This record gives sequence, C-alpha cells and structure tokens, in this order.
Amino acid sequence: MARSVCVWFALAAIVCSLSAISAEESSESKEFVLTLDHSNFTDTVSKHDFIVLEFYAPWCGHCKHLAPEYEKAASILSKHDPPIFLAKVDADDEANKDLASQYDVKGYPTLQILRNGGKNVQEYKGPREADGIVEYLKKQSGLASVEIKLTEDASNLIDDKKIVIVGVFPKFSGEEFESYMALAEKLRSDYDFGHTLDAKQLPRGESSVVGPLVRLFKPFDELVVDFKDFKPEALEKFIEESSIPLVTLFNNDPSNHPFVAKFYNSPNAKAMLFADLSTEGFDSLLSKYREVAEQYKGKGISFLLGDVEASQAAFQYFGVEESQVPLIIIQSDDGKKYFKPNLKADDIAPWVKDFKEGKVVPYVKSEPIPKENNKPVKVVVADTLQDMVFKSGKNVLLEFYAPWCGHCKKLAPILDEVAVHYEKDADVLIAKFDATSNDILDENFDVRGYPTVYFRSANGNITPYLGNRTKEDIVDFIKKNRDKPVHQESLKDEL
Repeated sequence: MARSVCVWFALAAIVCSLSAISAEESSESKEFVLTLDHSNFTDTVSKHDFIVLEFYAPWCGHCKHLAPEYEKAASILSKHDPPIFLAKVDADDEANKDLASQYDVKGYPTLQILRNGGKNVQEYKGPREADGIVEYLKKQSGLASVEIKLTEDASNLIDDKKIVIVGVFPKFSGEEFESYMALAEKLRSDYDFGHTLDAKQLPRGESSVVGPLVRLFKPFDELVVDFKDFKPEALEKFIEESSIPLVTLFNNDPSNHPFVAKFYNSPNAKAMLFADLSTEGFDSLLSKYREVAEQYKGKGISFLLGDVEASQAAFQYFGVEESQVPLIIIQSDDGKKYFKPNLKADDIAPWVKDFKEGKVVPYVKSEPIPKENNKPVKVVVADTLQDMVFKSGKNVLLEFYAPWCGHCKKLAPILDEVAVHYEKDADVLIAKFDATSNDILDENFDVRGYPTVYFRSANGNITPYLGNRTKEDIVDFIKKNRDKPVHQESLKDEL
C-alpha cells in the first residue's frame, strides 16, 4: 500500500513537471505581437484606445533586427495595467498596400502609435530595443502632461539632455490650461510635458513668475525660455522654433540624435559644416559659423555641425571625401545640393550669401561614367541621364535600384532577359540607375522605394511601370507604349 502511494506521488510529480514544462514551452512559443492585415485591421484597431503598429517587409534587415526586441516588449507590456498592445502589418504584401498608403509608409520598419480607435495617429519616436520600447510606451500611454507638485517631481522630469515644456498656471482650468493640455496631447511623442501651480518648484528661470505661462527647458543656447501666448498655432510655433539649436551638433553622443532628427525634418534649407572638431583652428571656424547661423536665423536656413568621425554615412550619401573637410554642404528644399570643400573660416559668410543670392552652382553626385557599357542592361549615371535617356531619341525603360535591395536582385535577371529580347532593336534601351550613388535631378521620376521603374517613350512620354515583374509583361508594356524613333535632326531642333 505504501509502495502504491509512493508511486502515485512520483507519477504526480512527473505529471506536474511535464505540465510545467509544457506551460513554459507554450508561453515561449506564444506570440504577443498581434498580426494584422487588410481583413482584420479596422476591427482590431477600433477596439483599442492605444495600440502600437509596425509596418514591415519580410526582406528588410532592420525589420528582422527589430522583430525579437518588438516581441519581447510586447510580452512585457501584455502584463501592464492596462495591457499595451503591439501589432504588425506586412506592408510588402500586395493585399495590404492600401493600408500602407493610408498610413503613409515610405520605408521599413515604420512604427506608429494609434489612439482613440485609430482616430489619432502619431509617429513612434522611441528606442528600438525592448527595454527602451517598454519605458517609452508606458510613458506614451499615460497622461500627456504630468503634474509637478514638488521640487523632486521637477527633478524627475527635467534633465540637462532633453527638451521639456512646463505650463505654469494659477489653476488647472480655463482656456489657457485647456489649450496647453490639448497641445501636450498633440506633441507628446516629441516632447515631455508638465504642469504646475508654483514656478518655485522649477529649476532655472525666474521663480517668482505667476502663470499662465509656458516655460521651455533645453540643453543648448539659452537654457530656459518663457512664452505667454496660448493660441494653439503660436504656442506650437514657439515650441518648434525654440527646440532647434542655433547650430545642431551631430556626433556620437546619442543625446544629440533627437535634435539631429528635427534638423533633417525641418522644411528649411539645411547647411551642414563637416569638420574635425579636434583640429587646431576649429574654434575660429565654429565662431564664424555661429555668426552666420545667427545672421540667417528665421530666414529659411538651419545649421548643423558634423564631426568627421560620426559623419561617414553622410559622406557616402553626399558623395564627398574626408580629405575635403572642412567642407560645407547646403541642401535646398527642392533637393539640390551645393558644397564648398576645404573652406576657411572667412569663406563661410560670403559663400552662404552667394547661395542665398543664387550664385552657387548645384553639385551633382554621380558615379563615374562607365568606360565600358556593353552589357544588355545599360548603366546610366547622373552625368549621363540626359544624354542616354532624354536626348537619345529612344524608347527607354529605366530601373531605379539600390544594390542591397532584395526585390531589385530578383528583378535583375528578368531585365537582362528583356534587354536581350531588344538587343537588336536600336530604338529600345533597357537601363538601370543606382539611386543610392547618383542624384536624380529630374522631377518626372518620383522614386520612393526600390525598384522603381519608368518608361520614357521616344516622343517624351514618361510612364511609371506598375505591372507584373515578368519578361512577358514588361515586353508587352514596351510594345504598347513605344513610339517611333525620333530622328536626330528633329531631336536637335527640339532641344
């Protein structure tokens, strides 16, 4: 009998152990990120006051890197009170293209915060690792502005590395307070907001002031700025303009990265001085640069200082060399670039003045013109775009691609087949253009992703190719859209 009891307990222990293992495996295998598509998107989003959405592509390397961090964050946030839900949509799936367009997805991954059943959409601007995602979303799901009752509350909210906005009020009601709280809700993904009845609880600034007023704390230039106009447009403009440094610093310090992002998102022309910040004479260069930035403040130009060590990706993007520093580049709002290499401190003011007066010639990034271009698919670079596409008098199918793009790699052999098909047809040209290494100067080509394919007929009609990516479909498209060749004599007359 005793033996039977022992055996029973042993079996019970094994069963419990197996159950625990099974439960653990079940927990590990459970996916906490919700998978949405065109069929369940609206129904799911409408049920949530707060949900985070990732638009991704299966082939995207950044998406693959984010996936385990996003899943880990979703697991942790599922236990939050109330739970915070994270979801994903395969934006590369043809069936979800309308969703991607509706939410203005232009790259992968795109993360957005949807509030009030999807009625309010905000860009996710937080970290991309699990712990950071969790902390950021906990904050975003709470109150847009926190009340500051004590000095400790202010210390917890305000530090010397970020923008913080605090409203000072005689009471937490009235038109000014409501206007402030509405703007805090609108801009909560960009800034930290607080509100208080007593300015004495706040660091810096005049502590005897009585609200209503808005005090903006920042880690650059003047460290605190007050503002008393609570009209929504005026208040938002004040915050946006005050939160951009006179000269934005781009280096390896992560605390500067939010200001760099604001610099590049600005609609202004963007002046960028790249230099070795440790070299002798740099202080003189910076002093002159700040003088020019002050001179053009509020006149449509934003200024950035980039450290050479942190700016290698920018050098590659602009097609410039480290040997050319100190150099200044201005990118206008129409995408054109202007640059002056190896400049001296006294060069800055007159060169920026010449730019403003339209006296500087745009710089065009271009790969070298190929010495040999005898493969079926011809290579077009920025310096040959006009001659090979617009002045050739031919029907040209032109692919804009990125060397790293998986879809471009899949399309490449198909375009080779199309090019071989037309190899003996002197009136048709199949070509490709590396859009990461060459500037696209023609407004007819709207390239927002890769591959993007356009067809320019011999008579100048430009049409995007949106059909299936098969040899048969592309050949059929060219057949239907091609024109008779333009004779060189008439072409010269036209030009």
